[in-house]
Amino acid sequence: MKSSTAINPRSFAYEEQGSIATITLDRPDRLNSLTFDVYRELTDTLAALRTRDQVRVVVITGRGRGFCSGGDVEEIIGELFNRDINGLLEFTRMTCALIRNIRSLTKPVIASLNGTVAGAGAVIALACDLRIAADTAKIAFLFVKVGLAGADMGAAFLLPRIVGLGKATEMLYTGDFVSAQEAVNIGLYNKVVAPSELEEETQRWGSRLAGGPGFALGVTKAALNRELHMSLEMALEAEAEAQAICMLNPDFREAYQAFTEKRAPVFNK
Repeated sequence: MKSSTAINPRSFAYEEQGSIATITLDRPDRLNSLTFDVYRELTDTLAALRTRDQVRVVVITGRGRGFCSGGDVEEIIGELFNRDINGLLEFTRMTCALIRNIRSLTKPVIASLNGTVAGAGAVIALACDLRIAADTAKIAFLFVKVGLAGADMGAAFLLPRIVGLGKATEMLYTGDFVSAQEAVNIGLYNKVVAPSELEEETQRWGSRLAGGPGFALGVTKAALNRELHMSLEMALEAEAEAQAICMLNPDFREAYQAFTEKRAPVFNK
């Protein structure tokens, strides 16, 4: 049964084409910098997508020449100087809630990086499951450049698990930009293409995942999150249980029948 949850953000664009939902950050004159409203609506949108059954894949991208340049200097950073520690914690916990909702959504989330990726924008991209980038999409976790810890919004947790501790330490200590080519070389980006090819390449990845076994993909993402903290023995038992559950799902039988009938599987929508 399809969800009737309405998703109508005012601070960015949202559209659904078939089973793919696309969130487009839409402040191109500010390199899609984040405001309090954008943070809140992004967090709420990712939460609403949990029960929107017709959506099987989510894409996050930006309009113009940047994906996201982080928090807006005037609308966020300037205002934070007026807050006490409790007000600052309210803000930092709100930013972390966005990352939590990206990671806990049991659907693939693709970052389609159309240009500059910086600060909080870099962590949003990092939290996504896959990153498809234009060759103009340089990336920087530039928090130390403004006197803040490189450990922001889960960056110190997620980045070493993707690029290794040494490279993550370098990136978080210096805050320097890394080119798209270097980002793909170290495993931070999954694919780099010409800017003119980005939309088509993102659609190709999205369509492939949307046509896959949604239940099994959700179980896989949950396992990737959960097993970050486990020993091998705990992980083996967790995966044994998860796989047994997947074997009870209709997609498993459909894949078997499709194989025996020499046809492509049609997974449960």
